[in-house]
Amino acid sequence: MSNETLITADGLEKLKEELNELKSVRRIAVSQRIKEAIALGDLSENSEYDDAKNEQAFIEGRIVELENKIRTAKIIEESTDDVAKVRLGSKVILEDVETKERFEYTVVGTAEADPFNNRISNESPVGAAILGQNVDKENPVIVSVKAPAGEVQYKILPFEG
Repeated sequence: MSNETLITADGLEKLKEELNELKSVRRIAVSQRIKEAIALGDLSENSEYDDAKNEQAFIEGRIVELENKIRTAKIIEESTDDVAKVRLGSKVILEDVETKERFEYTVVGTAEADPFNNRISNESPVGAAILGQNVDKENPVIVSVKAPAGEVQYKILPFEG
């Protein structure tokens, strides 16, 4: 299972779009930059050449990474259903037991985790703590998450969207 990339259909599409952009636009552009830098002559002190080669290495590495993620992708379905347990694709509300502040999250695989857009990885401290837990509005489960500032406790509530 560790060889699979767990991802939603939308997340897989975004990876494919990024791969296409890298292959059809950025790879060609950096190749042109390298040719132009070579035309300037002496490569021993040619910062344009060095910068372009570094960018090329990054692009090629990212292409390999994306191809591997796409090749090993296993689609998970996002769920707004009133499910009994938190699983990949589940949308939940976490309520800080102390402050009563609420956060809406979707639990996703690491390939498409984006905490700034409320998409948390199943391998993150919060994601790992809530995965497999019961979702029950009447008797909410409380989980403890170790954070840099200390331990935080959250109630797991069903998503109401």
